[in-house]
Amino acid sequence: MRKAFISPSKYVQGEDELLNLGYFVNLFGKTALLIAHSDDVSRVKDKLDSTKRKFGIEFVESGFRGECSRQEVARLKELAKDKSCACTIGLGGGKAIDTAKCVAEGEALIIVPTIAATDAPTSHSAVLYTEDGAFDDYAYFKQSPSVVLIDTSVIANAPVRFLVSGMGDALSTYFEARATSNSYSNVNAGLPCGYREGVCGEAKGTNTALALAALCYQTLMKDGLKAKISCENKCVTQALENIVEANILLSGLGFESGGLGGAHAIHDGLTILEGTHKYYHGEKVAFGTLAQLVLENAPMSEINEVLNFCLEVGLPVCLSDIGVDRLSQEDLMAVAAKACIPEESIHAMPFPITVESVAAAIKTADTIGSNHKKNRGV
Repeated sequence: MRKAFISPSKYVQGEDELLNLGYFVNLFGKTALLIAHSDDVSRVKDKLDSTKRKFGIEFVESGFRGECSRQEVARLKELAKDKSCACTIGLGGGKAIDTAKCVAEGEALIIVPTIAATDAPTSHSAVLYTEDGAFDDYAYFKQSPSVVLIDTSVIANAPVRFLVSGMGDALSTYFEARATSNSYSNVNAGLPCGYREGVCGEAKGTNTALALAALCYQTLMKDGLKAKISCENKCVTQALENIVEANILLSGLGFESGGLGGAHAIHDGLTILEGTHKYYHGEKVAFGTLAQLVLENAPMSEINEVLNFCLEVGLPVCLSDIGVDRLSQEDLMAVAAKACIPEESIHAMPFPITVESVAAAIKTADTIGSNHKKNRGV
């Protein structure tokens, strides 16, 4: 059996770590292309200026236009070439990070998240969009970022909702990896590089990835609420450090090398409902996790543990929590059908999948979550 595991070459996390960014730039040269939204640059400008002086490096500002499109990637590649940039830095949220991945193509790449809202920073994949923001394609590169650098003091000063959304994304990691392991399905770590053309890498997940996914879940249960309170107070505690690691590193390694399952596919189905569009990825994945647990007939004790955690930190537990107050049978079946298209990760579940069974799981999860809220007086 062929197995695969992929990870960044170096992961560094701590307070004020942005002050050391210049050290990592110097591993490649003196000039780095900085791909970041102007607002994110403004948030950390003092630290960027300090690390430039300390390590004698230069940042080439990219004027990032905010969309990870083929046109923007081509423009930035040309800029990096013209300015003889030795490496690429993706600083900020998902779009800047994915654009940096596409520009670097797996070479000399430093990722600096300013929020802990998803597990994308460690991965070797990116999502491409059109210029007007519609989905275009997935891209996979030969290796993960060279360096992932996390400044937890920056994370602590970001809006709390980002951290909580990241916990929602991380919440699915163990359950999806468990399902993928039980079904012996392929994982993203085996995918070839380049823009995807329907070719899937034939590689299964490792025991290491499953263990990391389990640790991710354990960390959320132990430190999630304390980390949220720390972020509300804009301070760094050990609990916050642990949750940042869970949201970004443990979940990132867990999803890519452990596999995705029903939760993310149900998330993708839910995106066809207009009411969900103002909610973050991790918020919708949290409900998708509950629906996956119903789909696989998980023990009620496990479902209740997830429900209690979600309510504790402020994650959705029912459809109304993600902007869907009414769902017709027609819309429900459309969501389920979208979640079940052939290329979706729901087919990694260790049993046959039908549109009807997924629709039933979504409807049942919604009722269980709504009732749990009422019983808890929420």
